[in-house]
Amino acid sequence: MKLDSGWIAARWKEVSNSGEELTTTHPPSQSIKPWMEALVPGTVLGTLLKNKLVPDPFYGLENEAILDIADSGREYYTFWFFTRFQANMSANAHAWLKFRGINYSAEVYLNGHKNVLPKGMFRRHTLDVTDILHNDGDNFLAVLVYPPDHPGRIPIEGGQGGDHDIGKDVATQYVQGWDWMAPIRDRNTGIWDEVSISFTGPVKISDPHLVSSFFDDLKRVYLHSTAEYTNASSLAADCTLKVQVSIELEDGMCLIEHVETQELAIPGGTTVLYTFQPLFFYRPNLWWPNGLGKQALYKVDITVDVKGYGESDSWSQLFGFRKIDSHIDPATGGRLFKVNGEPIFIRGGNWILSDGLLRLSEKRYETDIKFHAEMNFNMIRCWGGGLAERPEFYHYCDVYGLLVWQEFWITGDVDGRGVPVSNPNGPLDHNLFLECARDTIKLLRNHASLALWVGGNEQHPPEDINTALKNDLKLHPFFKLPGLDTNLMESYSWTKSHEDPSRYLDGTRLYIQGSLWDGFADGKGEFTDGPYEIQYPEDFFKDNFYKYGFNPEVGSVGIPVAATIRRSMPQESWQIPLFQLSDGYISEVPNPVWDYHKYIPYSKPGKVHNQIEMYGEPKNLDDFCEKAQLVNYIQYRALLEGWTSRMWTKYTGVLIWKTQNPWTGLRGQFYDHFHDQTAGFFGARSAAEPIHVQLNLATYFVEIVNTTSSPLSGVIVDTSVWELEGSCPYHKLSKSLSVPPKKTLPVFEMEYPKTKNAKPVYFLLLKLLDKSNSNILSRNFYWLHLAGGDYKPLEAYRSKRVPIRTSAKVTLVGQTYKAEMKVHNLSKDSLSEGHSFLNIEHHHNQQEFIKTENINTKMEPVNEKMEGLLSRISSCVYTREEKQMHVAEAKGDHSGVAFFLHFAVHAATKNPKTGEDERILPVHYSDNYFSLVPGEVLPMDITFEVPTGTVPKIVLQGWNTNGHSLAVQATRH
Repeated sequence: MKLDSGWIAARWKEVSNSGEELTTTHPPSQSIKPWMEALVPGTVLGTLLKNKLVPDPFYGLENEAILDIADSGREYYTFWFFTRFQANMSANAHAWLKFRGINYSAEVYLNGHKNVLPKGMFRRHTLDVTDILHNDGDNFLAVLVYPPDHPGRIPIEGGQGGDHDIGKDVATQYVQGWDWMAPIRDRNTGIWDEVSISFTGPVKISDPHLVSSFFDDLKRVYLHSTAEYTNASSLAADCTLKVQVSIELEDGMCLIEHVETQELAIPGGTTVLYTFQPLFFYRPNLWWPNGLGKQALYKVDITVDVKGYGESDSWSQLFGFRKIDSHIDPATGGRLFKVNGEPIFIRGGNWILSDGLLRLSEKRYETDIKFHAEMNFNMIRCWGGGLAERPEFYHYCDVYGLLVWQEFWITGDVDGRGVPVSNPNGPLDHNLFLECARDTIKLLRNHASLALWVGGNEQHPPEDINTALKNDLKLHPFFKLPGLDTNLMESYSWTKSHEDPSRYLDGTRLYIQGSLWDGFADGKGEFTDGPYEIQYPEDFFKDNFYKYGFNPEVGSVGIPVAATIRRSMPQESWQIPLFQLSDGYISEVPNPVWDYHKYIPYSKPGKVHNQIEMYGEPKNLDDFCEKAQLVNYIQYRALLEGWTSRMWTKYTGVLIWKTQNPWTGLRGQFYDHFHDQTAGFFGARSAAEPIHVQLNLATYFVEIVNTTSSPLSGVIVDTSVWELEGSCPYHKLSKSLSVPPKKTLPVFEMEYPKTKNAKPVYFLLLKLLDKSNSNILSRNFYWLHLAGGDYKPLEAYRSKRVPIRTSAKVTLVGQTYKAEMKVHNLSKDSLSEGHSFLNIEHHHNQQEFIKTENINTKMEPVNEKMEGLLSRISSCVYTREEKQMHVAEAKGDHSGVAFFLHFAVHAATKNPKTGEDERILPVHYSDNYFSLVPGEVLPMDITFEVPTGTVPKIVLQGWNTNGHSLAVQATRH
């Protein structure tokens, strides 16, 4: 039973009653000051914000108006939290009060009885409250929460982790501020994770450990399981232990694969560690990372029955059969990951946490992780200055196929360097750190997505902690091998229960001491990650850009759309940066609010010319953010394509710094804190396709990327160049090609820039076609300029109006809308006769290589001979099921490329207030920020939820189109 509602809170100094009194004779009420409605799980600052007692720290400069704990003292943020609840406990049952996370220490009072919880943000607490709980009437629970012991001060100049004092505790380190985050004033003090009451019989189950071991090239698999069984009664218990493994079939049926029972006697008042005999599976469905296969998950149930009582306790977990190896690749020096024996080219991002005030929710986690899967990423790195992420985070990584690299709570800035130079000896209490680490390992180790433990960010833990972690996380012999050694496996005796891998603390995953060691960056701990600013797109493809095999952090820009700026700060702060020219380079000077929100410029004087100004000097906020999205798209697509261009020859992987912001920051993100994607999201999504066609921006060779395990055969590259007015002066088809698995293949040079009449700015459309069925396996659209040029000619093109037709068929299931869209550029194309394929199916997500839904895309280039066919197709598309189809047209008198179209979903408000954010968020798009050449029709899916009573409309905007919207009327399914 979760205790996640009905909490109230008050500042400690404003409460005169003791904890015993609060939970017996003087229970408080929300209606009596100083008590207020509380946010549990959550933090003190979240509670104060909920009651409007502090301004929103994520808005404008309001965070500066909130008293910092360094100035107020710890007592100011020391709070009581109180709730009352009823329990229905059966006879002879035992009750357990559980806290999954408190920051930083606490006193717990239940019905007048006191428990003091030990310190540490990352440890669980379980209290036996059997003799305290009232089985009739109210139970009163009060928790006095103390902030971290060393909250530290924030220097005037800011800095990475403030004055670094927070590193003396075992807690999150970002709370003192970073170059992407303002300080959190209460340092995340609070009951920040789940609180629950559970009931068992005399025997309870704790921390089961599931491990799969593989034989004969993954044909034979064993499931190992070990758990702690605690007999809380004084009498011996005769127990029947049962483990059951089942899997849900596609038709909703459940197939039970295994049931095993064992008898066990447990003396009274003792805990027994018991290991089942391994369960044998022949060719089970395997769990694969995103982009390589399905994420098969079995349900493992463990129960204990006690003679004379019945079922005493049960435990359940989704579990994926998979084997993860990694080693230093001799060809590149980078760490190479293998899953189920298949090399995985890592493309992913760094993660801090979902929300800086720890307003964590399962729904937000699902959106976050699904976004990463939709970008075709396959790894998330949980950075050491943030959280040991929660089981809900890992659950969705399991579901969507995101490998996770989990760090412990060490960072270079706070634990060994920085300004001022920080203490290299880590937290003051090393034993506390290890207790938190061991408990975290037990909490997370059963998740298929968890791939790697790392000691810290850009620093390894102090030697004694590091040595202890190496020992605690030592690998079982099965998992020390770079491959599957069948001889060793066959010689293993299952009777040696002490050698069973499920008896290890983990035993299955590698431990690396820090993010810059052993195959990451230079592998030696030097600070060789980065860079973290704007780059010329072509530089990502050059030999000298980054010389190590695996970059754990490379970052860049990421300003959100204008609507987010307006929602994040007051109107006087909507002023765009000043552009100042110095020594031939433009430097940007942001206003103070943008600077506070960590804006990073789109230029680096002396190195990179301003990438926004290349489109013309921006006129206002909307113009600035629109041009910034163009840069965002190019920047992140080029970054990932540059890495993938040298897959296995130079690189084994890259993680972008970073994918999202835990507050309303203006840098390094693919979606903002409100869950609206930047164009960089879709640039990265394109580049990280499992099968992808791309242009090497350094050599101008067209390349085919196949990151999957299957060869491609009979594929063709279709290359066409389009001028601004819609003509196609260059078109080239490759011969039929074959591409081995895990291979990047150069095909031919795109020679248009060398032709006599090449235009200063032009568009390039690449399509990878399956010759056998005309399917488009990958589509990639570029806007390019000749060497030494810029994109300023696009500014004049903005006044043109290309005709666009949009249609939508919308269905509604519960509160979820799904719109099946078609966007059609009605311009006539001038492509020469004999163009390769008509009515081509475009599979954004190839075959079974990726989890997310397939989207079929009709590409219909049109010339004069095909106008009759187009008319018939259009008639079919737009008049069939007319009552369910919504159609909108944007008139235009210009023929050409419809450039940089993007959808948004708004609430259909009759009289919106000035500056009101009408967006409905989050929205899942199969694609966005796209362009259409004349005649093209692009289908896509848009999925979103809408609050009750809200009518949504889908809005389409573009660089050279009249924006229009479709009011959504759905057919309920």
